[in-house]
Amino acid sequence: MEALIAKFIEWIKESEHIVFFGGAGVSTESGIPDFRSKDGLYNQHDVQFDKYQPEYLLSHTCLMREPEVFFEFYRQKMDSRGFEPNVTHRVLAKLEEIGKLDAIVTQNIDGLHQLAGSKCVYEIHGTTHKNYCASCGERVGENYIFETTGIPRCPKCGGMIRPQVTLYEEGLPEDAVRGAVDAIRKADTLIVAGTSLNVYPAASYVYEFRGNHLIVLNKEPLHVQLNQEKDLFIEAAMGQVFVALEDALF
Repeated sequence: MEALIAKFIEWIKESEHIVFFGGAGVSTESGIPDFRSKDGLYNQHDVQFDKYQPEYLLSHTCLMREPEVFFEFYRQKMDSRGFEPNVTHRVLAKLEEIGKLDAIVTQNIDGLHQLAGSKCVYEIHGTTHKNYCASCGERVGENYIFETTGIPRCPKCGGMIRPQVTLYEEGLPEDAVRGAVDAIRKADTLIVAGTSLNVYPAASYVYEFRGNHLIVLNKEPLHVQLNQEKDLFIEAAMGQVFVALEDALF
């Protein structure tokens, strides 16, 4: 493991255009559960929601057909307020600050990268920190949904307020996707971390990478073709790897 982390640090030092592609595993060390692990959100049993498929509860269909159910689940399970960035978030912000990291592409909706200080973040699944009226487009504060009950209503027109989160059955935000793919294509090193790469189309963006080194950090192997000479897979806790990187660079 030490040899793998040493190689990781060496490649980061050599790189000038790094892109980080992260999933739910990036935020688990901050205390936010992922979705599909044995302790993840989709495997938590709750009598109130057990009769529903987890994907349905975060779907456009649920929002439209059963908004009371959608918002109850959303308020209970998707509130990331009060959580703090971990070492991975903080080190990525430092890498951007010194000009090594060009962009973060995240599947997470918790906003912790920005809270850590990162500027160029492509949130391809949206964010819980922005809300808008589905009828008139009026923007409301980031706490609006969490601090109301029932179906949140627009103070301007009375329409339904919804989170700026990409739900199942919805298309990804075009601007974020365009920026993410462009950044990945221009990267000399791509770090893929904390994601199973099972959610499409986001997972397919990894295959746009044509740079020098693909580095995968995950607790279990991914179905990604790696070149033994120029790619790297590290099966370890992300915090362990980024603490070592922080010690070496900062």
